[in-house]
Amino acid sequence: MNLKSCLVKDYMARTLITFKPDTPVLDAVHVLVKNRIAGAPVVDDEGNLLGMLSELDCMRVALQAGYHGDYGGPVRDYMTEGVKTVSMEMSIVDLAQVFIDQHYRRFPVTDKNRLVGQISRRDVLRALEVIAKG
Repeated sequence: MNLKSCLVKDYMARTLITFKPDTPVLDAVHVLVKNRIAGAPVVDDEGNLLGMLSELDCMRVALQAGYHGDYGGPVRDYMTEGVKTVSMEMSIVDLAQVFIDQHYRRFPVTDKNRLVGQISRRDVLRALEVIAKG
């Protein structure tokens, strides 16, 4: 096996923390901090990807709290929509190029807009390590 034949589906995380759009944003912040993760996908009841909530998105909550005393609202008010996704059939080599070109740390993996996993830079390095060890 070589790196070009490795696919995203072989190395993506399939068990993810996700949020619903109506989740209170302060609850989401607590989950991110508690689980030491930098963000999580936002999905509807059918598992369709609606957006991502990142640490950076949550900084807006801190700003609003500091300036206006407003401590929240639903995740939908803070999440980033129109998120770049990748296919589970994409090759790890092609994905490595996307990571280099776009500077993201992770991508949601979708199949017909349904969230099926997530893949990170570290997952690509893990694939490289597995192939290199043979």
